[in-house]
Amino acid sequence: MTDNTTAERIDALVGSARDDLAELVAIRSIADRDLAPATECERAARWSADAFARAGISDIDLYRTADDSQAVIGHRPGPEGSPTVLLYGHYDVQPPGDEQLWDSPPFELIERDGRWYGRGAADCKGNLIAHLLALRALDKLNVGVRIVVEGSEEQGTGGLEALVRERPDLFAADVMVIADVGNVALGTPTMTTSLRGMTTVLLQIDTLRGALHSGMFGGAAPDALAIMIEVLGSLRDADGNTHIDGLDCSGTWVGADYADDQFRLDAGVLDGVDLPGTGTVADRVWARPSVTVLGIDCPGVAEAAAAIVPRCRAKVSLRIPPGMDARHAMDSLVAHLHDKTPFGAHVSVTAEGFGAPFQATTNGPAYDELSKIMAEVFGKPLVTAGQGGAIPLCNTLAEAYPQAEIVLIGVEEPRCQIHAANESVDPAEICRIATVEAMLLQRLGTQSD
Repeated sequence: MTDNTTAERIDALVGSARDDLAELVAIRSIADRDLAPATECERAARWSADAFARAGISDIDLYRTADDSQAVIGHRPGPEGSPTVLLYGHYDVQPPGDEQLWDSPPFELIERDGRWYGRGAADCKGNLIAHLLALRALDKLNVGVRIVVEGSEEQGTGGLEALVRERPDLFAADVMVIADVGNVALGTPTMTTSLRGMTTVLLQIDTLRGALHSGMFGGAAPDALAIMIEVLGSLRDADGNTHIDGLDCSGTWVGADYADDQFRLDAGVLDGVDLPGTGTVADRVWARPSVTVLGIDCPGVAEAAAAIVPRCRAKVSLRIPPGMDARHAMDSLVAHLHDKTPFGAHVSVTAEGFGAPFQATTNGPAYDELSKIMAEVFGKPLVTAGQGGAIPLCNTLAEAYPQAEIVLIGVEEPRCQIHAANESVDPAEICRIATVEAMLLQRLGTQSD
């Protein structure tokens, strides 16, 4: 089969791909049991297993992991001496958030202006559809293929990582295609070469036995909310750069540029609002630590009384670039929050886990072949980029199989708005990534003949 024929076959399958994605998006596969029943993730796991079985991965099963999620794992052996390629994705999705912010129901796939909208349409169900398209487009496979579909990636609870350590035989492969990332812009072929790690902590500040009348006691009574604001403010310097005592926050990125104007458009920055920090955008989002306040527990405006707040809590996330030790970063953040809390306020900082950053090896034969294929399919030179999101599985796989080539590609691009309202995917991007994967399977098989 020629490469042109591969692309033509995939284009001819786009209608069935849309039907498949509509079925999968309709499943509310949120791993958080407080937000969706466990049966929804079980439905998504069974759907994935059945779909890949129909695509030729007949040896496929569900595995219960340590965090009570179900992983879909399948294997189709190749001819003797041929390499094995692992294709990864996940069926669990982020919660939709405030559904009033969506222009269409989040769990119904809707087409608007050539894009497909729905929760998980890109992250990561669209990537699963790309895997399926690649397999369906091929008459035969001259390589071994492993399928791994995770059920708790968005939760970050580590079930699949534990399974890799318990049953490494299920994941043995020469090339591992991690399809949970994407391109720096729609239609720009991109290989992700680095992932930031992450640590999250819960900060609690207590100052009083109970709330006090702000008129009678304000000015002398220690205000927990005001102290919290001061402590959180210490996490950035005057220019808006992340600042944590004991942590180097001055890295630089070597790779694809990320223009300020493009970033403002991708991020939806309001007119007149400046971007915080110094250096390039690529430096700030791919090569340096970045801190984000994810939420604060304190009286809401509607419920606020004329009272001094005695206690408040905040969840703080720290993203960590490759080359930085995750344990040291977490310890530095915890120490910083303690040290910056004034007036002897009672402070506790509870770490909620951390994941190490990842740096891909880019000098292997599969990486070289994939680079050529992506340039061919997209009609543009390949660029390399970092990814702010963490995928702890990459480090676990690298530890279990240090000789394997781990490559990160996918259908996600800035317009997808993953994790936000109105998540969407461009079907042309699904087709291009599917074509890339199909050609990779073909060429690796040819090399082994």
